[in-house]
Amino acid sequence: MTKYPVLPIIMPTKLKGFANGLIPDTLLRPVKGGGKLESHAATAWKAMQLAAYFDGIDLSKNVGSYRSLMAQKALFTERYAPLQTGRVPEVTRTLGGKTWYLKKGMAPSASPGNSSHGWGLAVDVASASGDRLKWLLGDGFLTCNALKYGFSWQVADSKDKNFEAWHLQYFAGDKLPQAVVEAIEAFPDLDLR
Repeated sequence: MTKYPVLPIIMPTKLKGFANGLIPDTLLRPVKGGGKLESHAATAWKAMQLAAYFDGIDLSKNVGSYRSLMAQKALFTERYAPLQTGRVPEVTRTLGGKTWYLKKGMAPSASPGNSSHGWGLAVDVASASGDRLKWLLGDGFLTCNALKYGFSWQVADSKDKNFEAWHLQYFAGDKLPQAVVEAIEAFPDLDLR
């Protein structure tokens, strides 16, 4: 199995001084498929969507992008309970100094205030499986389309109980990856910064 690195997020400078989930709307840009992302992440996402389109892959829908702190809290309390749920494997998070347990049939989410969605740097790709996931992964690290456009997974191993194939996070900060720069040169309207 090919290993894909989990790359640390380099925060875009314009997010400094703001709290997770409390990003001003002026720093976010709408993205095709729904929601909003920080402007560098939105530009990279738009460029990657176009590349996928040219390769016959539809990335026009996403099921999650920026989440306010209030939205993160609502999602968390919908998915987690303060008592053990009997879910196997057991997935836990901490909130308010207490352990919370993922409910059966629910996908994991970060504790409020700890989500890359709260920075406007994460996209949940709708139906990230089959050809769509193969396109994102490429044939390995050097051909990984997600990485070429500045996106990484939060965990790299699909055997990890927290792996979410659909959750991509923008890691490149203010310096757009070369694939994004080239896309902007060909299609200037892609630039949302």
